[in-house]
Amino acid sequence: MSEVIYFIITIAILVFVHEFGHFAAAKLSGMRVDAFAIGFGYRLFGFNKKTGFSFGELPKNFQGDGFTDYRLCLLPLGGYVKIAGMIDESLDTKFVASEPQPYEFRSKSTIKKVFVITAGVLMNFLLALGIFWGNNYFTGKQYSLTTTVGYIEAGSKADSAGFRVNDKILEINGKKVTYWEDIKTSIFVANMGLDLNVKLLRDGQEMNLKVPRNLLPPDESRGLFLVSENIRPLIQDVLGNTRADSAGVKPGDVLLAINSTPVFSTQQTISTISGYKETPIDISLLRAQDTVSLAITPNKEGKIGIMLGGYAYLGPTERVTYGILTSLYYGFTDAANMAGLTFVMIKRVITGDVEFGKAFGGPIKIAQFAAKSADSGLSTFIMFLGLLSLSLALLNILPFPVLDGGHLVMILIEAIMKREIPVKVKIAIQNAGFVLLLLLMVFILYHDFLGL
Repeated sequence: MSEVIYFIITIAILVFVHEFGHFAAAKLSGMRVDAFAIGFGYRLFGFNKKTGFSFGELPKNFQGDGFTDYRLCLLPLGGYVKIAGMIDESLDTKFVASEPQPYEFRSKSTIKKVFVITAGVLMNFLLALGIFWGNNYFTGKQYSLTTTVGYIEAGSKADSAGFRVNDKILEINGKKVTYWEDIKTSIFVANMGLDLNVKLLRDGQEMNLKVPRNLLPPDESRGLFLVSENIRPLIQDVLGNTRADSAGVKPGDVLLAINSTPVFSTQQTISTISGYKETPIDISLLRAQDTVSLAITPNKEGKIGIMLGGYAYLGPTERVTYGILTSLYYGFTDAANMAGLTFVMIKRVITGDVEFGKAFGGPIKIAQFAAKSADSGLSTFIMFLGLLSLSLALLNILPFPVLDGGHLVMILIEAIMKREIPVKVKIAIQNAGFVLLLLLMVFILYHDFLGL
């Protein structure tokens, strides 16, 4: 039940912010807004200045005369703003037979149309930026107080580059590193595209390691390049009715060792477990402050039914707080990093490197993550809202029919052609986009159910 409640809260906030962007931009541009709805389908209740507060649907011949009807609808899966003189998802074309009115979308300049269409995406981005800024200002960032390599997988890119276990990295391309996060930023952001000159301490001796760029991965979306000391794989989820579930493994457990051998990376964990098909293994877990030992037998496919998600750093940390402007800068940085990861994931789905169902989630997954983040505390739930708001902005601006990006493309085409796209063509495009989007949602929901 809590998952349903947090899902409704999450969607309501994100939809309100997004649709308010369209609403405010339309009003500022002198457009008439006929309806502002949270949810789709049947109108449960609403308010407008002409009829006041009322339950149920308005009469079919209702004319708002410029007054917006603010309504709550039955299906809490989104929302919409109905702007006069615009062909949108409602496919309302009654206005086409009459002359364009000054308050209609179709009579406005290209700049105003673009402003209104992109305002929802802009508001979602500003919400995400505000949350990231607030997190940096009020909470700060927690950094891993180490620069020592803890694990090197044989044959990996890090191995080929010449790194060794217990190497303490001192500088990269002449810049001192203090935290492990400094190393990641230096390799993948500050020195992007450049060869690396790494000053490190090995066996008590300082040395320089030159690493050609072609030995480095473009990012860490496929796994960690370097693994720091004191890091362990984190169990994100445990699939129901599996051997891990029966043995008592829980989401949030940190994997310490398998058969007394410490594990440091996701790939090492998968390889190790896969090597014990139908053979009992002992795993050591960290649960809160306690160490738990469990016996599990992987199935014939070498799996126990856990989903690894990220890592837990168990070493010393340092929290750094920032001023207002510096927090804003890091807010932009956080947003840019998350946007980059989102587009990398989309690219990997398109190229077939990642299964669609593992990259994207629908209502069920959103509800599950919303509930888990809320259970972890208000600040975690707010950060989840920020990440989801940013994802919504990025996906909505994609040039796909029905989405804001699709409307934007049509507006720009009309500006170039200096005339409107025929109504029948617009409706055909909207219908095709709606059908494809509906099929996509069914597919995502199907994968959500498979993950239950």
